[in-house]
Amino acid sequence: MRLKFLFLPFLFFSVSLTAQNIERLNLLDSIKNKSIRIVAVGDMMFGTNFPRESYLPPNRDCGSLLKPVENILLNADITFGNLEGCFLDEGPVVKRCSDTTKCYAFRMPVRFASCLANAGFDIVGIANNHIWDFGQKGADTTQFYLEKHGVKYAGLKEKPFEIFYESGLKIGLAAFSPFNHTAPMHDLDQVVRIIKSLDSVCDVVIVSFHAGGEGKEFLNVNRETEFFYGEDRGNVYEFSHLVIDAGADLVIGHGPHVPRALELYKNKLIAYSLGNFCTYARFNLDYPNSMAPMLAVKLDSKGDFLSGKIFSAIQLGEGGPLTDELKRTFKLIKKLSEEDFPESKLRFNDDGLLSISDHQ
Repeated sequence: MRLKFLFLPFLFFSVSLTAQNIERLNLLDSIKNKSIRIVAVGDMMFGTNFPRESYLPPNRDCGSLLKPVENILLNADITFGNLEGCFLDEGPVVKRCSDTTKCYAFRMPVRFASCLANAGFDIVGIANNHIWDFGQKGADTTQFYLEKHGVKYAGLKEKPFEIFYESGLKIGLAAFSPFNHTAPMHDLDQVVRIIKSLDSVCDVVIVSFHAGGEGKEFLNVNRETEFFYGEDRGNVYEFSHLVIDAGADLVIGHGPHVPRALELYKNKLIAYSLGNFCTYARFNLDYPNSMAPMLAVKLDSKGDFLSGKIFSAIQLGEGGPLTDELKRTFKLIKKLSEEDFPESKLRFNDDGLLSISDHQ
């Protein structure tokens, strides 16, 4: 009898362990089979009250700017874009300008932060050359109002990344640029350390950069260091491959104000520039700066590319994205991708869909 009593607790313990293991295996299997849908867009600046309020949208309200494409932005697990400027009602410009009445410094009213949240944006990158137009005050106020409206952010020197959960997956997003006060893109050792650290604790790692030359002269990715206004704007090709080698799963570029090529590298997608998306006034919106792609990407639980789609939009007049039935943005990105990366296995279907070629 004594032996029987000694055996039963061990038996119960063994059964309990088996049940826990089965539950754990089921959980791991469900995570393995998960996928995540990300919609990414380019630069956003909803109108500026500097140097005068006439650069704000009608009725000083940004609510209508994103309405034409809101259904696409809301149909994602994660919606991401580059916030090109700060949220601040009033404050002195810090950016050096020879003529402050013509200065390209962007100060969006703080109430405009709600437009991001209402349109479904989960996180924004703020590593760019306009987040510090109004100094520490502008940067602090921007962070405050993003947090108030539940929009995450990354890209400042003191906050290069954000970690959050979505669809049962742990997501890390880091943003870099070559500009002061942002997470430094040129410090490649630090960049690699950050990405490796994120990769060690996250299921999916997204990297955003704001770099490269600006305008139609920089439509093509030349795989070299790009200079603009005498500034070293980085080698976006080298940077993108470096972060993927370090553990990044998706790379999203901003800065040139025009769309650039897509590349598939180690089964990870790189968008070298998503151009302007919603930039009201103070921006050149002549073609191709008017092209406003919305990139939808489906990744598996390891961050590998499964499929995607380019939704074409265009900015007319003062700005704000409108769907483009002619699909000019898609056609431009397809052309650039085939020119710049003929070796890539990324396939472009005429309906805007992206897939991986079966041909080796």
